[in-house]
Amino acid sequence: MKYAPIALFVFNRPQHTERILDSLKKNTIARQSKLLVFSDGPRNSEQLNAVLRVREIVSRADGFQSITVHTNEHNLGLAESIIQGMTVVLEDHNHVIILEDDLEFSPYFLSYMNEALTRYQNHRNIFSISGYNLPPSLMPIPASYQYDVYCNLRSSSWGWGTWKDRFERVDWNVSDYERFTKSKKLTEAFNRGGEDLADMLKLQQEGKIDSWAIRWVYAQFKNMGLSITPIRSYVNNIGHDGTGTHCCKTDKYVNDLSLAKSDVKWITELKVDEKLMENFCKNYAKHPNPPRSILHKVKQKLTNLLSRPLF
Repeated sequence: MKYAPIALFVFNRPQHTERILDSLKKNTIARQSKLLVFSDGPRNSEQLNAVLRVREIVSRADGFQSITVHTNEHNLGLAESIIQGMTVVLEDHNHVIILEDDLEFSPYFLSYMNEALTRYQNHRNIFSISGYNLPPSLMPIPASYQYDVYCNLRSSSWGWGTWKDRFERVDWNVSDYERFTKSKKLTEAFNRGGEDLADMLKLQQEGKIDSWAIRWVYAQFKNMGLSITPIRSYVNNIGHDGTGTHCCKTDKYVNDLSLAKSDVKWITELKVDEKLMENFCKNYAKHPNPPRSILHKVKQKLTNLLSRPLF
């Protein structure tokens, strides 16, 4: 098997960078995997030392087949950094695993991702492979469910992978947004992956957030795609400690990574299990009680959206 290159995006969090590298190289096939690190530049002079510290850490990293570091002199922001980085990697490779600097992994993460990328590469309705899933406390799995993965209408940005031909189908400008937003039918269909999706896309198009991930999920929707998602997560997000740009402080999304399996029973019928999606989407339902004021509503919407996983 030709293992997928790993694209790791880092910024100004040295401790998180050390943790993700230590966690990642404990994977069983790390030494057969190429690591490409993309280090974004500082937004201001106050961030320079932290950015340089991160670059020092990645420059002395080991445990992989090879390590290549790309640095930006100026700050691109997470969205543009990831889009440009993926473009660079996929110029020379047909698939890629994408990581941000605030993750930790099961030692089986890379094996799971590579096997899934190989197994589903010719299934055009599979748009991406997710390494993360909600913990069982938030998403109960029916005892009758036979597989270790399922098809999700929504993809995860917390450790994921895709292929070059899927990446090339993404319209990062969302040029059809006006038509989409005027169609109740399309909006409702998009929100089958979670009631917050259309709201998130609206915030993106209005320039209130800068998210590559919501644009990716929209592209998956437009292409009638699905994401292969594990029943038991291979990834945790360690960025919910108040240090992240797009994450609020919480521990509700933490998984027991020891439950992740090395021997995966893969799904063969590539369609959505409605009960699983129902359990998943309950975590993305809109607040049932209207806020007391417009300001409260705006603050609550942003807090709810940014504290949830997958974006």
